[in-house]
Amino acid sequence: MKKLWLFNQINSDLQRVEEELRRFVSTDYPILNESSVHLLAAGGKRLRPAFTLLAGKFYDYSLEKLLPIAMALELIHMATLVHDDVVDASMTRRGRETVKAKWGNIVSVQTGDYLLAKSLVLISRIDHPVIARILAEVSIEMCQGEIQQIKSSFDIKQNMKQYYYRIKRKTALLISASCKLGGLASGASARQAWALGAYGHALGMAFQIVDDVLDITAKQSELGKPIGGDIQQGIMTLPVILALEKSTHKEKLRDLLSERDKDQAEVQEVVALIKASGAIEASMRWVELYIRKAKKHLLELPDVATRKALEELADFIGVRKF
Repeated sequence: MKKLWLFNQINSDLQRVEEELRRFVSTDYPILNESSVHLLAAGGKRLRPAFTLLAGKFYDYSLEKLLPIAMALELIHMATLVHDDVVDASMTRRGRETVKAKWGNIVSVQTGDYLLAKSLVLISRIDHPVIARILAEVSIEMCQGEIQQIKSSFDIKQNMKQYYYRIKRKTALLISASCKLGGLASGASARQAWALGAYGHALGMAFQIVDDVLDITAKQSELGKPIGGDIQQGIMTLPVILALEKSTHKEKLRDLLSERDKDQAEVQEVVALIKASGAIEASMRWVELYIRKAKKHLLELPDVATRKALEELADFIGVRKF
């Protein structure tokens, strides 16, 4: 797990989350155990558990109360990742082979189903009906967002409203839930839980836009997966949508983006046209807007050290390179 210095006040508890996740997903079925452990070992920033714990720090913090929520959120996230890798035919993630690459589609799908089922076991142990309901609703909407993304692949007529619908469900809802549920489980009032959720939503939107920008601008060694993957798969991200509006070579860009079997040279040509259009800079202005909104919602929360950490985390999201 790649730790962020911004998580200093919860790093020991995050390590406990990591240890409990490894123990909880272990099984006597060798392939399922290997695939699940492989996915866990790929690490990641564990943002969702971290947001859950940080939100709890505002109130009556109890790791034992927050642990099943943090673990369930991460397992739901991991299940969506392994399913995404099947849909996208992704062979690497974070610089490592995906479960699909090592074991194929069938094992990948079953691993994702297994992790989702394990999250349900955890949710059943949470003695808070609102928390269980929110997790169920978010899981449903995430599936809807993924279906919408598949349905809209290679559709160059997409607009920003459709894009925001997708990334809200793909990323923002789970981060929002992580913040909101951490607060609810720790005694936040309804209004403060809403503010935490609104912070998480705005930050999740910014996080996904940055992700989409990095797919075009990052180095493969930093990103841990091939650059231009979204372009190859026909996913219309914000930089693509803005480039189609701004580019002086709109027709060429439309033709390339509509092509389902692009080679690497064509992908790189699309990348160059997007960069030349000013769409990257325009996308980052939307990131800045969402980060300002996120930080504004924090003003409704107690003025404690955790609030400063969440402010700094919002700033980090805007400049991250991985």
